[in-house]
Amino acid sequence: MSIETSIASLTDQPYPYQRVELVEPDWTRFPGWKDVTAAEWESVQWQRSHCIKTLKQMRELLGDLVDERFYEDLERDQAQRATMSMLVPPQMINTMAPHAEPAGPGSLTEAFYNDPVRHYMLPVFSDRRTDWPSHPHATRDSLHEQDMWVAEGLTHRYPTKVLAELLPTCPQYCGHCTRMDIVGNSTPTVSKLKFAGKPVDRIDAMMDYLRRTPSVRDVVVSGGDVANMPWPRLEDFLTRTLEVENIRDIRLATKALMGLPQHWLQDEVRAGMERVATIARRRGVSIAIHTHVNHANSVTPLVAKASSAMLETGIRDVRNQGVLLDGVNADPHALLDLCFRLLDGAQIMPYYFYMCDMIPYSEHWRVSVADAQRLQHHMMGYLPGFATPRIVCDVPFVGKRWVHQLAEYDQMRGISGWTKNYRTSIETEDSGALSRTYQYYDPIHTLPPEGQKWWAEHSDLDESSLKAAEMAEASRRTAALQAY
Repeated sequence: MSIETSIASLTDQPYPYQRVELVEPDWTRFPGWKDVTAAEWESVQWQRSHCIKTLKQMRELLGDLVDERFYEDLERDQAQRATMSMLVPPQMINTMAPHAEPAGPGSLTEAFYNDPVRHYMLPVFSDRRTDWPSHPHATRDSLHEQDMWVAEGLTHRYPTKVLAELLPTCPQYCGHCTRMDIVGNSTPTVSKLKFAGKPVDRIDAMMDYLRRTPSVRDVVVSGGDVANMPWPRLEDFLTRTLEVENIRDIRLATKALMGLPQHWLQDEVRAGMERVATIARRRGVSIAIHTHVNHANSVTPLVAKASSAMLETGIRDVRNQGVLLDGVNADPHALLDLCFRLLDGAQIMPYYFYMCDMIPYSEHWRVSVADAQRLQHHMMGYLPGFATPRIVCDVPFVGKRWVHQLAEYDQMRGISGWTKNYRTSIETEDSGALSRTYQYYDPIHTLPPEGQKWWAEHSDLDESSLKAAEMAEASRRTAALQAY
């Protein structure tokens, strides 16, 4: 990949800003939805019941508009590489190949192969790397979130912040999911772990920890996706969290604001969020929604309507945390297009772009730290300062670090070193935690020839060894889960 490929000069500036009017693509262009009405499309019940979960449903939707080779490619990936099962709402499918005009058998094949949203939501086998499909240091729980559980599903990594994983499901499953260890259904590649405790017991344990840990002021409520939690249960959790004196910030993580905006437009959800926001304002607590949009094509009028509806309830902000993905958005124009589409069209604040985590079979999505640094450089100066997203590397045992914060970098071998200024919950007795250098690894295929040769000679984890290591790790995590 060359980060500079899109830095062209159609105007006097490398990036020609132009405000774009949001458009909902015509879903009736697909044979399976040719009779779907606008009322059905805007119904959350219809959206949920018509999610694409199987190859058979994909064929019924697209018919012969894509060649058989695409279906075979998708089927092979599901059988041999996919870490997440297939689950894509109609809203998201409709933003794939949005400008392609059906013109008979096979006419949408290349458009679907090249589409950025399809690339990460419906990966096919030919997308994946065959030289290094997984990095030798890739792991199922690459950020070690489960190692830092202080209650089942409650990760305490940063001094003042915790992550509450309330549930293990989403309305949609992204191919690059960093929580692929426990979120979603098992695939032929990954046998998912399960929460051991009952939901009510897990939440009680989380609340107990928040009450007795006054250093925690910030709770990220996630999963899975909070849009899959029945609203009364989610509102109860939020109300109870607001009763904890030391909590000053609550962030709701939901990709569904983009993937299933119909959920956030329901009367029950809007009224409930207004009740929660009113309590929060009275207590001086900030509530925000963090969504996950990776490409400008995903920002449609319905997404803007859902964002506006949430802001009208009185929450503080709606922010976007995207993931930097090669073949999707790892390009200056693509990132700036997305940021302006979010900001101008949907009142969503560009916030972070995470480098894709080191999970199995993700190498075709990942970019090097050097490329991430160049992307950050090319983004500067176009957006307002408060809306210029930081590109961050989530370093194992360290956490989010701006890509220019590395302490050392061997670009030949693609090994970067990072330091930190706080201890995680598992390092209270570790005297070297603040002086140690932690490593992160670039994708091997991005390295110069001598670097690739070095890894070929020094990496003894072949495919079978990697699988064995993954199984051993899964066994360890199963034992950890059962300990709660």
